[in-house]
Amino acid sequence: MGRFRTIAVVDYGMGNLRSVSKALEHVAPSHRVAVTADPAAIAAAERVVFPGQGAMPDCMRELERFNLRDAVVQAARAKPLLGICIGAQMLFDWSAEGDTAGLGIFRGQVLRFPPERLQGAPGGRLKVPHMGWNRVHQRAAHALWRGIADEERFYFCHSYFFRPEEQRLESGVAEYGLPFTCAVARDNIFAVQFHPEKSHTAGLRLLANFVSWNP
Repeated sequence: MGRFRTIAVVDYGMGNLRSVSKALEHVAPSHRVAVTADPAAIAAAERVVFPGQGAMPDCMRELERFNLRDAVVQAARAKPLLGICIGAQMLFDWSAEGDTAGLGIFRGQVLRFPPERLQGAPGGRLKVPHMGWNRVHQRAAHALWRGIADEERFYFCHSYFFRPEEQRLESGVAEYGLPFTCAVARDNIFAVQFHPEKSHTAGLRLLANFVSWNP
């Protein structure tokens, strides 16, 4: 598999792989989209998408079992990488879900929504997981936000959120009982808590921007 014009979607058995790959194929018809568990294929790809769903302890265990940890870490050092949902959470140091160590690419923690902050309409409470559409405030300009209006809505499904130690990493913020970081960016890495592959026009635009991004 040649590096150029290839997008590797990391397959460790825990991601929403079909939806992600189909969305990428839609926005990148001139690229080959390869859903792969082969470290060599990930190393050879032009750019890498790192999705995830489920529980953080399971995702980290399966990433190790598939011998893909080093492949993801090397991709994060060398080429455009997009983290999605738990794939984004796994880039951080630690998660409160199962007291689980992450990959440590970003300094920070992944925390559960605190019940005492989940106040909704008068007399009501917000539910966990946070599931559905939510507006995203673009904290900082970035190539992946190009053509996407500030406060655009994206689709979320999660019980935990990441809290970076460095505020300058923060690229997008949403609110669910409390403001929380939902997008981070540094150099060749962009990572989002929401699901662009399920976010209709705005999500497809973000994926298209990733495909053309040359950090």
